[in-house]
Amino acid sequence: MKRLLIAVLAMASIVVVAGMGLAQGNPRGKAEITFEGGKAVSVEYGRPSLKGRSVGDLLDQLKPGDFWRLGADKSTTFSTAVDLLFGDVTVPAGRHSLWAEREADNSWKLVFNKQHGQWGTQHDASQDLAPVPLTQAKAAESAEMVTITLTKSSGGGVIDIQWGDMKLTASFKVK
Repeated sequence: MKRLLIAVLAMASIVVVAGMGLAQGNPRGKAEITFEGGKAVSVEYGRPSLKGRSVGDLLDQLKPGDFWRLGADKSTTFSTAVDLLFGDVTVPAGRHSLWAEREADNSWKLVFNKQHGQWGTQHDASQDLAPVPLTQAKAAESAEMVTITLTKSSGGGVIDIQWGDMKLTASFKVK
């Protein structure tokens, strides 16, 4: 009887955990790089698909000043074990949510927020660090799902965000 009860509780736990993961609806992605001394920088994000839609049509719904969670479902989480310098903006070591803000001229800014783990539509602008300009380009190949990559460069790295044929990029240095 005791074994049966343990088996039933174990199965119930598996169902609950699996259900929590499925509630998000989109697969999760992760990008990570490691610098000297094992200092890691990572991004964990939801990966919505275009499903025949145009990224332009989807993102054109955002007005200037609106925020995109850079993925889907739960907010995108940016973790860094070391202070980073994006231009003249310092992003302190720690965990932050990551957003893109649409500007009036249709350019984008990368926004680091002190909160993390909230649902992706719950952006509190009072918790934002200074915004970082993003460079927008047309990608060589279209990405069906949102794809965020981190790559090392001299003294730092580059974050690339791609969806469809849109590619947003920002460089950073390790402080």
